[in-house]
Amino acid sequence: MKDKNALPDWPYPRWIAHRGAGTLAPENTLAALRLGASWGYRMFECDVKLSSDGVPFLLHDDTLTRTTSGSALPAAADPVAGHQSWHTLSQLDAGGWHSAAYAGEPLPTLEAIAGFCIANGYLLNIEIKPTVGTERHTGEVVAQHVARLWQGAAVPPLLTSFEIAALEGALAKHPELPRGLLIHALEDQGWAHWLGHATRLQCQAIVCNHALWDNDSVALAKTSGFRLLSYTVNEQQEAQRLMGLGTDGLITDRVSHFDPQS
Repeated sequence: MKDKNALPDWPYPRWIAHRGAGTLAPENTLAALRLGASWGYRMFECDVKLSSDGVPFLLHDDTLTRTTSGSALPAAADPVAGHQSWHTLSQLDAGGWHSAAYAGEPLPTLEAIAGFCIANGYLLNIEIKPTVGTERHTGEVVAQHVARLWQGAAVPPLLTSFEIAALEGALAKHPELPRGLLIHALEDQGWAHWLGHATRLQCQAIVCNHALWDNDSVALAKTSGFRLLSYTVNEQQEAQRLMGLGTDGLITDRVSHFDPQS
């Protein structure tokens, strides 16, 4: 078991804006982060993957069809985002799908998001979202860019992923960067299985579907030395339950609903 008392102080705030302000503005865009910040949020969750030529950029889905104008590409037969060059991706509209007010909002690079966050003292939870078949490589490249962009920063981004191989890549390249294992469902393995992975990956946090936290799972994860984060927390009653359990972070879509200072 890890010794919780040996961990440094947790430098991240309790409330984290999911994909920026990802329902009030187009998710995973600079506009969404700006709007989240206007509601008082100091930390944002975002999804990062690689273009075909290795540029880290923000997008949640494997394909471009839901949140960009990518369906209009000449190569629409292959809508996989990671199969496109950054030159192609940079031309897309990532805001018009949401509302006319955001039409023309571009897909942001990780570098652009870093500039905004560092200049304003904001923090990030970067979910590594690899294209299928690039899991370890994506983790390596994202970690390398984060180490470069946040060099000397007092609080670097928290790197998280559902993909074990992505976290292995991040650990191999920059073990000093904090990591968290994302868990959607326990399935048949149980908590011991996932906590074993998190320990091997030298994670600082477990980030899981909020419904998985109860008295027993919180006690087990805390005893194992991990910080506890939850996604996606959109109801006041559930937020109060999770805070009562002693969890460390709540990721929410409803940035206008919760007081991030609470």
